[in-house]
Amino acid sequence: MKKIAVFPGSFDPFTRGHESLVRRVLPLFDELIIAIGVNSNKSYFFTLEKRQRWIEQTFADEPKVRVETFSGLTIDYCRSKGSQFIVRGLRTTADLEFEKAIAQMNKAMADEIETLFILPTPELSAINSTIIRDIVRNGGDASKFVPAAINLYE
Repeated sequence: MKKIAVFPGSFDPFTRGHESLVRRVLPLFDELIIAIGVNSNKSYFFTLEKRQRWIEQTFADEPKVRVETFSGLTIDYCRSKGSQFIVRGLRTTADLEFEKAIAQMNKAMADEIETLFILPTPELSAINSTIIRDIVRNGGDASKFVPAAINLYE
């Protein structure tokens, strides 16, 4: 059976921490779907099209990575793709508490799907999308916090 994982998120924007996580877990799976969640009640700083293109460009060299968008429950999306795994990153204890609750609810709804938590490498643990958006919004240079393929200022 093909091992398929889903790495869901808004990725507004996709960071070097996200990229590192994907590259580190990729050897564990036959396919990894980076799934950009769309929530009509949420406003995003970068367009969905930009976010998807940036991630596709970041992994243009990696045939095991697909980038897609979805709406609705992550667990339903995983089922529709035949995914047995959800991959999530944990930077802080607050992340752990939040992600643990979601993982436990997902497990209750879909016992066949496991959530795997991955810690960031120490040098990337402080990077997060909220801070990057704030830097960009205020005219700073956040380019060193995102993969080389991403131009936040286009």
